[in-house]
Amino acid sequence: MFDLLISNAKIYDGLGSEPFEGQVAVKDGRIAAVRRRDAPIDSSQARENIDAAGQSLMPGIIDNHTHYDAQITWDPYLDQSVGMGVTTAVIGNCGFTIAPCRPDAASRDLVTKNLTQVEGMSLASLQAGIRWNFESFSQYMDQIEAGGCAMNLAAFVGHSTVRTYVMGSDGSDRAATPDEVARMQALVDEALAAGAIGLASTTTTSHSAYDGRPMPSRLADWSEFLALAKPMRDRDQGVFMITKGPPTPVAKLEEFAAASGRPVLVAALLHSSLAPNGVFDDLDGIAAANRRGNRMRGAVAATPLVFDFSFESPYPLEPLLAWKPIFGLKGDALIERMRDPVLRNGLREELKIPARRIFSGNWQLIQVLQVVNPENSALEDRSIADIAAERGVDPLDCLFDLAIAENLGTLFSLTALNHDEQAVAKLLTHSESLISLSDAGAHLSFLDDSGFGLHLMGYWVRDKGIMGMPEAVRRLTSAQADFFGIRERGSLREGWAADLLLFDPARVGRGARSRANDLPANATRVVTRSSGVLGVWVNGERVADENGAVHQPLPGKLLRQGH
Repeated sequence: MFDLLISNAKIYDGLGSEPFEGQVAVKDGRIAAVRRRDAPIDSSQARENIDAAGQSLMPGIIDNHTHYDAQITWDPYLDQSVGMGVTTAVIGNCGFTIAPCRPDAASRDLVTKNLTQVEGMSLASLQAGIRWNFESFSQYMDQIEAGGCAMNLAAFVGHSTVRTYVMGSDGSDRAATPDEVARMQALVDEALAAGAIGLASTTTTSHSAYDGRPMPSRLADWSEFLALAKPMRDRDQGVFMITKGPPTPVAKLEEFAAASGRPVLVAALLHSSLAPNGVFDDLDGIAAANRRGNRMRGAVAATPLVFDFSFESPYPLEPLLAWKPIFGLKGDALIERMRDPVLRNGLREELKIPARRIFSGNWQLIQVLQVVNPENSALEDRSIADIAAERGVDPLDCLFDLAIAENLGTLFSLTALNHDEQAVAKLLTHSESLISLSDAGAHLSFLDDSGFGLHLMGYWVRDKGIMGMPEAVRRLTSAQADFFGIRERGSLREGWAADLLLFDPARVGRGARSRANDLPANATRVVTRSSGVLGVWVNGERVADENGAVHQPLPGKLLRQGH
């Protein structure tokens, strides 16, 4: 007797094969049978039957770039991703993790504050929510396993967090000593022994700590990186994920791939109109590395990078050097400085210099999303460029003056990167790209790209036709599992885990954005609804239906590499 039988489905196997009409049967959390319509299983052989009525069935989406490291300690359901068809997620990206962490209040405070800044998380929410029942990475993994999860999780050990554990606040100020590097190396080895899926890091200049200093991994010299490659080589385990900055071009990262003998995922290959060939040059370098036997992929996004922000947390401006003197100011103190023409002129001059950054100075890409004062309601959904032209003022002055007039409460929207659709289509179909960068769990007050897979299938496949649905499903499932070494997931094969997504191809995609106050300490997050999702199963248990996530069992497993 099967536990579940889904019949009359258009089945995508996750391998890129053409779909076929048939059935999938589930027993004890595994796929017990996959049948074509000419050899059906009788419905009497299953405890639960679902008639898919010609809708599409595929393996669950694997999201390799999330930041649920803190949230999973208080929220086992992770509704946003589960409701979007994600059945497996990788946490710890960019090296921004919470384990290992020393148990004293100062260490926890430092890790928490850095997360608040670099990943756009509410400090009050983190302070109220994180359950600190661990010190080591192994203890953290045990806590996740004991608490359960609605979907499967795999975890990177984070370079910045390891650096903080060894060096404290000095990790954001200087290179490590040989003894400190050796201690970090041992911590990475211990994390791999506990089942970490790899090591994650960052060198990009946009990743700053809570006080404006660099995140710790940005202070590591190259010898430190190569030292941390050794435990990966010794264990023949894990992926190295890095959000690269100027110190680590693709050629340098190929050295890490060679030294570790392990795959390297290079992020974030988001297209910028100011450097239109940059991401494609990176992909060419990655292709050359693969030809030399060094395994690499480039992390690309199916979505434009859109930030909702206000001047209560002006994330798009914070990487600018001219902003650094007022970094962290709030309320009246910030308003006073924003009135200063010296600051405004400094920002204007810096924005004149072409550079690939979160905000490049294109004022058409910043829109007024929500105003505070009713008399300004006509400004909503209009760009700062258009409003400034109408008023005959400089766009930066227009932005600042509107925010000040509304006591910094105005909500803006910035389309930062990936807005050239022709370029994005080329990235998504590139042989060396891996679809990624949802950032689910991070920047909660700014964005929600947890539905990246639905957006690929709906917008890019159904509406734009840049690839066929079989290839899109493969890129979201088995291509992810193969690169990360995730066993027995990502394909509809008999004996493999029953991670399933049932969807309506005519409607699949992302719905409208809204805001919710459902985080600890009543913090706000952006929420995007799914469209066309009919059911999601993790290890054979239903975790979402057409109305979103269902809070019932917690069938997800912690995927420990090497175990």
